[in-house]
This record gives sequence, C-alpha cells and structure tokens, in this order.
Amino acid sequence: MTVVVATENFELYHGVVNELRDRGVTFTTVEPGDPLPDRATVLIRAEDDERFEADADERDGTDAPNVETVVADPENPRRAVDEALARLRGGEGRTIVGIDPGTRPGIAVLSGDVVVAAFHVPLADVAETVRREVADAVDPVVRIGDGARLQGAQLVRELEEVTVELVDETGTTPYLGTGARGMGDVLAAVNIARLEGERVEGREIEPTAGELQVIQNKSRERADDNREIDEELARRVAAGDLTLDEAMDEHRDGDDG
Repeated sequence: MTVVVATENFELYHGVVNELRDRGVTFTTVEPGDPLPDRATVLIRAEDDERFEADADERDGTDAPNVETVVADPENPRRAVDEALARLRGGEGRTIVGIDPGTRPGIAVLSGDVVVAAFHVPLADVAETVRREVADAVDPVVRIGDGARLQGAQLVRELEEVTVELVDETGTTPYLGTGARGMGDVLAAVNIARLEGERVEGREIEPTAGELQVIQNKSRERADDNREIDEELARRVAAGDLTLDEAMDEHRDGDDG
C-alpha cells in the first residue's frame, strides 16, 4: 500500500512531502497524468490537478477504481496527510477529538481510528486548539472525560459550536513505564476519544467546598501579598465567568476601594 503525491502545485508538493517524511510514511511521487504505481492506494493532489487525471485516463486507458483521491489545500498539507493515512488504514475518516481535562489537558485528534495529532497545553489554550483541529472537518465530535468536573464543564461551555460528548473516563489513564513520564494525559485522551459518550450542550456544576478552596489556594499562591480571593469570586471562577487572574484583580480593586 502506497501513498502517491501527484501535483504541479509547488507549495502543496513540498508541504505534503515534508509531512509524510516527518511521519515516516512510505510514499512515491509521479507527474500529474502519469500512470500510478501498482501498489498505489491513496493519491494526493491539488484541486487544479484534476484535469491531469482525466488526461491520463484518455491517454493510456488507466482507471484505478481502488485508488482513493485526497484533494489537498496547499495552505493545510497536514489535513491532507491526516485524511490520506486514515484512508490508507481503512478508517472512516471522521475527526474525533479526545480531551483528558485538567489544569493542563491532554488532547488527541483522531481521523477514523488513526491518531493524527496530540497536544498537551494549558487549559486556556484548549478551546482554540480544538477549533483549529476541527476546522473544515465533516461532522467532528469532541469527547471530554468526566473526571475533572470544573475544567470539563468550562470546556463544554467554550466548545458550544461543536458536537460534544461527555465520556466516563474510568480506566482511561494507562500505566506508564520508565521513560513515559508526562505522556499519561495524552494517552488518556486517546482512550477517551475512542469511547462513545453522552452528548451534552452545556454542563452546570455546583462546585464543592473543596473545589472552591483549591481555587482560593491557587489565588493565594499567585498573590504577592499572600492573600486569597473570597468564596464568591472563587465560585465565579468555577463557573467560568472569571479567570483566576480577573478574580484576583477584582479582589484587589475591592480591597483598595
């Protein structure tokens, strides 16, 4: 099975080839319109290269019904390679994003059953990262683990424009052997992505006293004067109405007043 790149678009050619090399994928390149290799499974081309496919059929009678075609955008070669790899492995190609929530969530992006990207970013960057990954995807779904209640609820609210499922994340964090430190959140996100959950359109959480105290403790750790925000501000942080920094500013302004 081979991925074939056939395009006259210089930008697309180099973008796709570099992506394939970075991932260690076996591929070959041909001139647009030339016969495809016998082992060709997926063809990557630009939209403007369609005429060359038609010319090839007329010239040598070649018809390759078993070769799937991925029409690539020169500005997003990674998306084309993601789709090609999913087709190469027989996946349906649906974009699924799994999130293991927390203060620094793990994110896994699957195309079909193939993991095509992974991230480990601060909570504040998760929504934008997910939006970028699902842009232009057909019927994407985001699956969020139900373990970290407050952070998970915040992400559900921030990702209201996409389909979100809440997943029971029990048992999704794998055992990590020597040298695998730091990978747990991302691997858990992969497992979460592969589990069907319950579709949600919002999630309102009543924070516990312990969860509020954690927020207050964090504010004290950040404060130069070792003062913590009050419970009401902590509750607004838990609800996603304020960031911790905004709550600390309000607390400071209130004291100054």
